[in-house]
Amino acid sequence: MRAARRLEHAGQDDLFGGAPAAVIEGLRYEREFLSRDEEAGLLRIVQALPLKEMRYKEYTARRRGISFGGSYDFDTNRLKPGAPLPEALHPLRVRAAAWLGVAPEELTHMLIAEYQPGTPLGWHRDVPDFEDIVGVSLQSDAVMQFRPYRPQGASNSDAGNVQFLIEPRSIYLLRGPARWAWQHAIAPTEALRYSITLRTPSKRRQASGR
Repeated sequence: MRAARRLEHAGQDDLFGGAPAAVIEGLRYEREFLSRDEEAGLLRIVQALPLKEMRYKEYTARRRGISFGGSYDFDTNRLKPGAPLPEALHPLRVRAAAWLGVAPEELTHMLIAEYQPGTPLGWHRDVPDFEDIVGVSLQSDAVMQFRPYRPQGASNSDAGNVQFLIEPRSIYLLRGPARWAWQHAIAPTEALRYSITLRTPSKRRQASGR
């Protein structure tokens, strides 16, 4: 029915551990980045946050979430100042920054999202205010999908599509081509799931002074 390549669960260790660029250049994935105790602690923190319905222009998403370090206004296409990162989430930022190889302060934005069973995330490429994208998955599996980015108005097909399983406690990175040359999506989730996404500021926006 579709031409997307399926990266089966059993084969991901070899594929992503050895040569992630063989699939998508700039995509990095690591299982068990967090211990089960660390995951449980983060879930307690996340579930106590005042998550709200997420809006994109006139559209209300099925996800609930909260962001720190900035809030993107989809009406003006601008990143507005946001609440600072809570102290309880600083250790995760430090861990993620060490994994990424940057200073913690370079991860300036964090988005926490809740996926109730059956919740998808549609095809998109993150807004250009951000550069590297780091994602941490909690509680349940999700299927992350990729397709080559095409300019608005271009026809889309399943040719070249890729998908793989994101496991709880795992971490992934989208950098370079994986960040800019591909769109990504999350298939409807089978169980309650939380994601924590951390981002660095866009080098492109900094260079242009915007």
